[in-house]
Amino acid sequence: MRSICRKLNLWMRFEGIQGEGTMKIDRLIGIIMILLRQGRATAPELAERFEVSRRTINRDIEDICRAGIPLVTMQGYGGGISIADSFKVDRSLITQEELQAIFSGVKGLDSVSERPHFRALAEKLCSGPADTAAEGAILIDLASHYQTPLTQKIAAVKGAIQERRRLSFRYCYEKGECRRTIEPYKLVFKWSSWYVWGYCLDREAFRLFKLNRLWDIEWDGERFETRKAPVEELDLDRFFSAGTLHLKARFAQSEKYRLIEEYGVGCYQEERERGLLLERDFVSWKNMREWVLSFGDRVEVLEPEELRADLRRQAENLLRQYQDT
Repeated sequence: MRSICRKLNLWMRFEGIQGEGTMKIDRLIGIIMILLRQGRATAPELAERFEVSRRTINRDIEDICRAGIPLVTMQGYGGGISIADSFKVDRSLITQEELQAIFSGVKGLDSVSERPHFRALAEKLCSGPADTAAEGAILIDLASHYQTPLTQKIAAVKGAIQERRRLSFRYCYEKGECRRTIEPYKLVFKWSSWYVWGYCLDREAFRLFKLNRLWDIEWDGERFETRKAPVEELDLDRFFSAGTLHLKARFAQSEKYRLIEEYGVGCYQEERERGLLLERDFVSWKNMREWVLSFGDRVEVLEPEELRADLRRQAENLLRQYQDT
């Protein structure tokens, strides 16, 4: 963004925009960035945002148009100032590396979107064919093996966020099934899974829900007022970061690849013939227990003792289930 602003600054100077110097140039750049980001804004909104008069904003709009960026003004309810849909951003404002990063991200989102955005964006940013512009070193695919329902869920949640509509859905979790109603605020992609974060009206608290576990989505007819979340609630990493449940376990050498894949090189200690010793904290008992169980007999839990006892009960139950009768 900084490099774009610097180049846009120079470009405007070469285009002959004159005025109050650096302050005016910064304001013009700011107006363009706002219009690119939110699509539309009114002159009073821009005047308040930049603490200038509406007449000054009108002159700024004229200067931006003279610089070659076509702006469209619509009167009446829902109107405002926007950049013409046909406008193509000057490629000189964006480096090839920046362009490829943009395209990689957009194509990744297109993999889970009902309405793709890549080709429309490529037409605005490129003079050549869209397929040629998409060529790059990075390929991102955010879809899963059940792409169609996932895409539909993402579209429904995204629409509800944009329209500020409450979402109601069936949700399956460790204690069973229930119906939840939330005020959705963010779609989150973390650790290969999609989540929706919002305020749960049933629990009267902010919660994170996994899209894989919810279905039967319905929109509420009324809009909701945006809540101001406490600072600590905005830290979504707390749902995924290490917790206070400490695991100490010894793994077979055959599981080295998986430990490296999930927690990186150096996450364990080599114990010669005894195996790989790993110590790690977990957020929840359920996550720790299920993760350990996924290794079968290729792991020995040393701590905590409660987990060792739980695994013994599991082994005894399995033995009874499969023993000959």
